[in-house]
Amino acid sequence: MTQYILSIDQGTTSSRALLFNAQGRHVATAQQEFRQYFPQDGWVEHDPEEIWSSTLSVCKEVLTKVPDAMQHTVSIGITNQRETTVVWERSTGKPIYPAIVWQDRRTSEQCESYKSEGIEKMVAAKTGLLIDPYFSASKVAWILDHVEGARARAEQGELAFGTIDCFLLWRLTGGTSHATDATNASRTSLFNIHCQDWDDELLSTFRVPKAVLPEVKNSSDDFGHCLGELFGLSCPVQALIGDQQAALVGQAGFEPGMIKSTYGTGCFAILNTGDQVLESENRLLSTVAYRIDGKTTYALEGSIFVAGAAIQWLRDGLRFIHDASETENLATEVGYNNSVYLVPAFTGLGAPYWDPNARGALFGLTRDTGIAEIVTAGLQSVCYQTRDLLAAMQKDGAELKHLRVDGGMVVNDWVVQFLADVLGLPVDRPEIVETTALGAAYLAGLRAGVFESLSSIAQMWRLDQRFEPTLSSEQADALYSGWTNAVNRVISHDKQT
Repeated sequence: MTQYILSIDQGTTSSRALLFNAQGRHVATAQQEFRQYFPQDGWVEHDPEEIWSSTLSVCKEVLTKVPDAMQHTVSIGITNQRETTVVWERSTGKPIYPAIVWQDRRTSEQCESYKSEGIEKMVAAKTGLLIDPYFSASKVAWILDHVEGARARAEQGELAFGTIDCFLLWRLTGGTSHATDATNASRTSLFNIHCQDWDDELLSTFRVPKAVLPEVKNSSDDFGHCLGELFGLSCPVQALIGDQQAALVGQAGFEPGMIKSTYGTGCFAILNTGDQVLESENRLLSTVAYRIDGKTTYALEGSIFVAGAAIQWLRDGLRFIHDASETENLATEVGYNNSVYLVPAFTGLGAPYWDPNARGALFGLTRDTGIAEIVTAGLQSVCYQTRDLLAAMQKDGAELKHLRVDGGMVVNDWVVQFLADVLGLPVDRPEIVETTALGAAYLAGLRAGVFESLSSIAQMWRLDQRFEPTLSSEQADALYSGWTNAVNRVISHDKQT
């Protein structure tokens, strides 16, 4: 009998629904963008109701694209933008404030205050994370402090907190399930990744009442039943997993030492470290890769805040292009030896710099600089930032032999080839580049019995193309030195101001 898995991929700029069959093949997609709100410098918000309505819309649409999908969809998996924070009323399910997005920097001063108190080592030891506005804890506290009466209501158990997976699950199950998984919990700064539970000391430090927290479950688990009246499908939700960890699963990165890098709104490189928490000495993050049947697999992660978002800015902000697909031809015209460097620190710099106050800059402009050179610099910035991350991983002892990549940007052959050249590593692109949604589908199907095991899932991974480096290490180093010079100028300017 035909079986399908519905994967909900709720991202930073769009909501998507994808159907996969029992062979792990992608059979249909629906996608809808939603608004980004920037009420103040460094603030980034979403309307949770827009996220919810766009999610419902794409689920309805994708199920109509496959004639027998409604009858034969057996499970739902959810993957999501991580760290983005929602607080809602338990009685109505209505958010009390817009969703504060992972990119948001409004709590920078509060995070600096926490650092000055000398608690960063304690936080890192328990969570694997640095103190930064990126993570959820300071966002929750900000909402409770800035919405009238919210803190008192939270302490009385009237409010619920969750990342986007948790909020969608609440809505899908009609408020009967308030749960998240270990990967999303591990991104809050409130979850002890060693004992796999919420931590009282962290809750006290960040002033988050325990009453607002969801239950933490395995990434592949029974999370509740989707209400049939929402989009005509009544079946269990059996996977929740943060988007970057989902991509690792979709890339079948199940063995320690395997690494993938995803290119969506941001860029995130994750290295599987098995059952060991590898503590970075180079400002990378230790995190949960996935948890299945109570067994936790850990990862080392480098986070870049702006990757595809830079191309979106070039398209929507500067109107240099009409569609991202135009960038490949423009970059081919310009070539590698581009004197222009774009540092896309629009919401600060992530790993390994962790400078929330840095701002974007263009360097190397001349009278003959045009749109093509600036667009090419945008593409190159993503590859240079990836080298930043992988260099930090190598300093932490990782042996990197090749890299698996995925996400919307890697359909661009020029980008993947430049990435291989600037890294000096072979780069593998799979047949299915939307591995985030695939990872959620795999975990849902694993719980539903559609897939037998992780090893059987690994056998489904298929290579589309391997990109071998063509530059000498001297040429790659020369290009990269221009990038590091540009970043250092951004950071030094931030410190001066």
